[in-house]
Parts: sequence; C-alpha cells; structure tokens
Amino acid sequence: MNRQTIRKLSFDEIFRRQPTLEELKKLPRTPISVLVEDIRSMHNVGSIFRTSDGARIEHLYLTGFTARPPRIEIDKTALGATDSVPWSYHKDALEVVQQLKEKNIAIVTLEHTSQSQNYFEVEYPFPLCLVLGNEVEGVSQQIVEQADLAIEIPMLGIKQSLNVSVAYGIVLYHILGNYLKNHSFKLDMYRIDR
Repeated sequence: MNRQTIRKLSFDEIFRRQPTLEELKKLPRTPISVLVEDIRSMHNVGSIFRTSDGARIEHLYLTGFTARPPRIEIDKTALGATDSVPWSYHKDALEVVQQLKEKNIAIVTLEHTSQSQNYFEVEYPFPLCLVLGNEVEGVSQQIVEQADLAIEIPMLGIKQSLNVSVAYGIVLYHILGNYLKNHSFKLDMYRIDR
C-alpha cells in the first residue's frame, strides 16, 4: 500500500486558511441559529460562542439571565468569537421563539422530553434554531411546547446529561454535517485559502 506520510499542520498553515474577520462578513452563513435560555455559567457562554464561530451559525440569541459580552469570563473561553458571531440579547426567550416560528424557522430543543429522538437519527429541517437550556433546569416547558422537534444525546452511563457547552458542540456539528451533506455544499466554499 502506497501511503503519503501524514504531517501535522503548523499554526501558520492553519491560520492562513481561516478567513479574517472582514472576510468572514462577506461569506455565507449556515442556516442554523441558536437560542440560549438562562445559561448561568459565563464559561459555558464563552464556549458556546467559540463553537458557534466554528460552525459559522446564522445568529446566537442570548436570553433570560444568560450573561452577555463584554465580560472577561466569557472572553476567556470565547477567544474573540464574540466579534465573529452575530448575536443579540432578549429578555424573553418565548418571544424570540414565536418570532422565529413566524419566519418558518424550525425550533429544535436539545432536551429530554416525551417525544425526544436521538440526535443522530433525525433529518433536520432547515433553517432551524437549536435551543439550549439552563444547566440544571434545562429548556423551559413553555419553549418545549413550542418546539417542532426535540432531540437528546443518549447517555449510557449513570449521568443523565452532559455539560451544556459539550452537548452543544456534539449536536451542532452533527447538524452542520447533516446540512453540508444533504445540501450539496462543499467545505471549501466555507474556507479562504491565501
């Protein structure tokens, strides 16, 4: 078998293939929005920003008592993603959900419900808004009732859930992969090679 040697890319090589902040503003975004409801940890909020940047989501809605930039605690994990991710703050998550539904954006809750499906067994409707809930209470019942779809991550051990930012990363990249695969988008369209 004739195989090329795999070589780890240098930081400069990785950096050069990413868009600058100005270039990013001209590139298409994925039809995925995210609503964060009452996340108490600023480190989780920062991690959600950073993951959102990686998937180039359409918009991040921070709601309820979720902390918002500028905050040092958010910046420690966001690492600049608060500048690259379009975001807004809204006191009432339900109002945002209702506005999104009026625009025919599907509401997908990451929550254990009586109707939840495993996240990897779903065909996702686009555009969509993924809803993440509080670290202890989860997504509120009033938002769950508005959802078009509820998904969950199977937990095979003794714990019933993962950290919200970890769960978000798992599910977001699965949804992104589903979108890219089923909508004939090529990853090189999302990259700028300099």
